[in-house]
Amino acid sequence: MSNIRLTKPTIAVLEALLSATSDNPAWGLSICRDADLGPGTVYPILDRLAERGWVTSREESGPHPGRPARRFYELTSSGREQVRQALETRKVRRFGLGLAGGAV
Repeated sequence: MSNIRLTKPTIAVLEALLSATSDNPAWGLSICRDADLGPGTVYPILDRLAERGWVTSREESGPHPGRPARRFYELTSSGREQVRQALETRKVRRFGLGLAGGAV
């Protein structure tokens, strides 16, 4: 699995996926809402995550009268680990560098 570039929109999508539960799964427009991004940004990110094996998706199987079936997105177990490592590495890189030098 290859790494993915962690832009602000990608991080927002990953955080929305991390916060999803089996009782409240992530689906396309809910991710758009939670990440505060448009579908033209979210869906390409989801496609890239799926290509790298970080995310799987499935179509809604229950009744959905009056609307199309939703597509639910879920981090794979290895994807979840990749996301946590990537976010932790990013946090250390962003905040760890400024801690060494400073006024005493």
